[in-house]
Amino acid sequence: MRLTEFTDHALRLLMYLGSCHGRMATIDEVALEYGISRNHLAKVVNELATDGVIVAVRGRCGGIRLDRDPRELRMGDIVRRTEPNFHMAQCFGGDAGACPFGAACRLRQSLARATEAYLAELNRLSLADLLATAGAAEPITALAVSPFESKEFLS
Repeated sequence: MRLTEFTDHALRLLMYLGSCHGRMATIDEVALEYGISRNHLAKVVNELATDGVIVAVRGRCGGIRLDRDPRELRMGDIVRRTEPNFHMAQCFGGDAGACPFGAACRLRQSLARATEAYLAELNRLSLADLLATAGAAEPITALAVSPFESKEFLS
């Protein structure tokens, strides 16, 4: 299973906002910190704001911040929100007619259970858990650079 870039950006954004302790951040600030496209991040912000996960305030004094307690934000729920077509096989995505086995396919049921188990495991983890693990007193910037791009790794 592989999460989309959209979900990756959403998770990074939530970790960043969670580490800001209620301070308003800007899309530009987060995009610059993680080296991601401002336009892509704006789409993530729009979806998470529409879902009531974050607050987005326009204008000169605006910005973005979490709208919920980090302990309430479960990672499996975030993945479900940001991955509407999270299917392990083509036959799950509305193209069920592509499966030659149809209703007799036992693999389909196993894959559905595996997907649910994956999301249930992610739901054991809250945003607060991620922040505590990272020891995030400051915004999480370690995610901005791949370990292979790190100067420490290259020395």
